Amino acid sequence: MGLFSRNKPKIKVQSTKKDGYSGWVKCTHCNEMVHANELQQNLHCCPKCNYHYRLSATQRIQLLADAETFKEMFTEYKPVDPLQFVDTESYVNRLENARKNSNRDEGAMVGHCQITGKQVALAVLDFSFMAGSMGSVVGERLTSIIEYAIAKKLPLIIVSASGGARMQESALSLMQMAKTSAALAKLHERGIPYISVMTNPTTGGVTASFASLGDVIIAEPDALIGFAGPRVVEQTIRQKLPPGAQRSEFLLERGMIDCIVNRHQLKEKLFQLLELLTGNEREYQEPSSYRVLYGQSLGKLPQKLQELLALAETK
Repeated sequence: MGLFSRNKPKIKVQSTKKDGYSGWVKCTHCNEMVHANELQQNLHCCPKCNYHYRLSATQRIQLLADAETFKEMFTEYKPVDPLQFVDTESYVNRLENARKNSNRDEGAMVGHCQITGKQVALAVLDFSFMAGSMGSVVGERLTSIIEYAIAKKLPLIIVSASGGARMQESALSLMQMAKTSAALAKLHERGIPYISVMTNPTTGGVTASFASLGDVIIAEPDALIGFAGPRVVEQTIRQKLPPGAQRSEFLLERGMIDCIVNRHQLKEKLFQLLELLTGNEREYQEPSSYRVLYGQSLGKLPQKLQELLALAETK
């Protein structure tokens, strides 16, 4: 051992630097730091400003449907490329990338489930698959679940999150607007309720068709809802839109939607509406002359009025 030698201290080399902000994200709305776990536990709503982040179709179904009651349907419909469309890349490649990124085969997930014990037909658009755009398969799955709701006499709920029609399918995509609207008209003729839930964003052909045709239209807070985006509208009309235009709160004031519901209360609100809109069939059949009177059945009329009607009937 030399005179100037010394034992070197054992230094533990850390291969990866610890990040003091690991797991923290900055809210895109209020710029506050929020931990990812807290965000997830709060149903992907910012605990500071209540900004509602997007949910995937699977997450949305887990939020609304009773546990293990959702049965996905009409998965046999798969997207194809009938036009052999190519822009910056082929439509086939875009579909393949969308499948890998979203773990879904299309932008719509439809099926039969229960919401707090109520049997419903449920459809959810998934923005993570090509921005939830409505192509032929999305339109076919939606139309199929509407027809299923008619056949089974089930109330229908559609949760929308979409950038509109799918440009890679051209006119075939636009035809889905008419097809879904026609199916909803048949649903309405049979007196079966349809509740439309608009989330951020709901735009384009989806807004211009089935999303706006609900018997009751619900929106999440601060959701972007409109046919064209704000920048496109401003460029077209060459005017500045008022603050908050095309947002849920703005549209509620002007009557386009019926109510704004926080994500935490959405399932409960849907159950309340289902209770209100279903199960109102009469338990007995009144005489035809009494069947409609001020919108009430005979059994609900005041006793004195019933006596007068009975007297008039005998004369």
